[in-house]
Amino acid sequence: MVALAQSMRGDHPARPVLVLSNDPDAGGLAKARAMDIPTMAIDHKPYGKDRAAFEDTLHQTLETARPDVICLAGFMRILTPVFTTKWEGRMLNIHPSLLPKYKGLHTHARALEAGDATHGCTVHEVTAALDDGPILGQAQMTVQKGDTPDSLAARLLPLEHALYPAVLARFAAGDRTPVYLQE
Repeated sequence: MVALAQSMRGDHPARPVLVLSNDPDAGGLAKARAMDIPTMAIDHKPYGKDRAAFEDTLHQTLETARPDVICLAGFMRILTPVFTTKWEGRMLNIHPSLLPKYKGLHTHARALEAGDATHGCTVHEVTAALDDGPILGQAQMTVQKGDTPDSLAARLLPLEHALYPAVLARFAAGDRTPVYLQE
């Protein structure tokens, strides 16, 4: 989130209008406030299993903020097709694997367990299917001997911080041509 917000300066075609979290204690909220970006937390826990009510509140909050693009960054809730359809073509996500490989969780461990020589991250449009929308960019790196899930994640982070802002700038300008980066 911070890398995205910091990139949206100067001639960048987008500006942050809201940082929204489902976790009231998310560290990104304080970081966003320090950057003078409006924030909101909508805790999903009081909604229990009522995803529709939680997503209605998310949707109303987003409608009030009027974003052109929604960038998911660390939002660890699966959104329903009802919600994703409302924002179709305007919602991006970054995922720590070279999609279509390793959808879901534990991507670094799964890449290591499979013996992959390369690993990376993907920015994609969000659709109703988990980690399955059109790919807008990928960053790739070599898996090193002795890598662990933690070391792989740490080495991937700078690539994530370069890829997502590059894709967002292109996407906000109306260009869906994929961006490809290498370590």
